[in-house]
Amino acid sequence: MTTTIRNIAKAALLAFWAAAMAAPVAAQDLALPSGAELTREVVQQKGAFALPIAPWSADAGLPTQRVEGVVRVQSWRIKASGLTPLQMIQPLRDQLREAGFDVALDCASARCGGFDFRFQTFVLPAPDMFVDLTDYHFLSATGPKGQAVALLASQDKSNGYVQIIRAGDGGGRVRATGAALPTAAVTDSAIADQLETQGHAILSDLVFQTGSASLGEGSVASLDAIADYLTANPTRQVLFVGHTDAVGSLEGNQALSRKRASAAVTYLRDRHGIPSGQIGADGVGYLSPIASNLTPEGRKANRRIEAVLISTE
Repeated sequence: MTTTIRNIAKAALLAFWAAAMAAPVAAQDLALPSGAELTREVVQQKGAFALPIAPWSADAGLPTQRVEGVVRVQSWRIKASGLTPLQMIQPLRDQLREAGFDVALDCASARCGGFDFRFQTFVLPAPDMFVDLTDYHFLSATGPKGQAVALLASQDKSNGYVQIIRAGDGGGRVRATGAALPTAAVTDSAIADQLETQGHAILSDLVFQTGSASLGEGSVASLDAIADYLTANPTRQVLFVGHTDAVGSLEGNQALSRKRASAAVTYLRDRHGIPSGQIGADGVGYLSPIASNLTPEGRKANRRIEAVLISTE
């Protein structure tokens, strides 16, 4: 990001906070998990919000739609949730759709525009809101009365975080009401949704030690969900891509990552009878990290399998 963009973003942030601090808090009503803790709420009574409606790109920047009226911003912490950003967004997205909202943008991390997207849209500062640049999910939607909602979810090592921005004068739509906390377990619908909307899914319940390609003897929920998806969609094809940490040579890690991906293929073939024409395996070693290899936590995150939907129709 250029110095000019940083200065603009900083000025916008200061202007928002200056107007928001004196404004009263108004009622809202969107159901959040009962374990969610409100960390910050600010309101600007006569404001404007630039609602992102498309991913950031080098050519177009961040396309937005200006929404005027009351602007309400909340940040929430979900303690030890174990939920992915997508899993935190999904129930909120469903509620918005039921309320008549149309989704404008629904994207994750790099597909949103990564670093540039994050720093060109409004986000409450830490520690009230936390955003992992490699692992966040964003959704924007517009309502039947001209109102708009922007949702941003991410997580750190211990907690999940959700930011809700509501703009416009169409009535309250975003008050936490204590909905049941969704399960962190991988579900068929979650995997299918990620494959269909994002084109890929990290299979976070496949855990490997450094140098190992073994899945163990137990069942793997994410692979079972993919088996159900492929069985229900016999024309779909999924490629499993293995990734490693940076311990060892590139050649060795590429071979290891292919073995890890092949373990997923073997699981689906042997346990579920998925035909070879629907599944394949490859590996890229340490060439596509999602975290720093300087820490044990980062290396663990990088040892992963991703399912990639390669069907084009």
